[in-house]
Amino acid sequence: MDNGIQPLDPVAIQLGNISVKWYGVIIASAVVIALLLALSEANKRKMDKEIIVDLLIWAIPISIISARIYYVIFEWDFYKNNLGEIVKIWHGGIAIYGALIGAVLTAVIFSRIKKISFWQLADVVAPSLIIAQAIGRWGNFMNQEAHGVETTRAFLEGLHLPDFIINQMYIDGVYYQPTFLYESLWNVLGFIILLVIRRTKIRRGELFLGYVIWYSFGRFFIEGMRTDSLMWGAFRVSQALSLFLIILAIGIIVYRRLKMNPPYYMEDKYGKVAKKK
Repeated sequence: MDNGIQPLDPVAIQLGNISVKWYGVIIASAVVIALLLALSEANKRKMDKEIIVDLLIWAIPISIISARIYYVIFEWDFYKNNLGEIVKIWHGGIAIYGALIGAVLTAVIFSRIKKISFWQLADVVAPSLIIAQAIGRWGNFMNQEAHGVETTRAFLEGLHLPDFIINQMYIDGVYYQPTFLYESLWNVLGFIILLVIRRTKIRRGELFLGYVIWYSFGRFFIEGMRTDSLMWGAFRVSQALSLFLIILAIGIIVYRRLKMNPPYYMEDKYGKVAKKK
């Protein structure tokens, strides 16, 4: 590679012909950390921990499938002529918004089956979701993907980034914006904010909706710097969806406060309050 800069090895462990990549290790770590946080939050809300574990068992495979379907839909021009590639997820091609859609739909159905409040369940897992996304973006870093537009080494050094990040953003002779890092830091900040606002007078469901608003707001602007955005005509799909989700989440908060009077989050203990609000 030019200038003698070598990317980090994407393989964490090599066992004969089997390669365990850092991407998988990082994603798996994100899931474990998210689970532990969700279990801790469930305990504080007096929720049965088995509910969280059962939800995760269903949500993980469904989210992976929906993330792939979402990606394939918006890259159909390629996949319609390469149908065999649709199932080859190891070749790359999943989308976080697709995963989130799958996770939310799973949680909605799961909560109906278990006869519990979806909003209560969503509040419990909201901090876990955003911190998992923050960690997961480092998997993109190891794969040198989800980066932004071209930039210069001087610009990256001006951000006071460590050399290992700057060097990893050097791809085929060009430096790129570390949008993975911007989103990861945005999500970490969002995680901290969620932990703070859950102690304020928010209502049931608003911690999760706050997560949706925060993540979508950041993603809208960061997506504008990406070079690999899924497109729908002239529009970046993730930007359009981010804007829609912000408006939807705000609308739901206003409607629920005016019409449903849901309980306060800090007073909302599982099994103690009405289940439908």
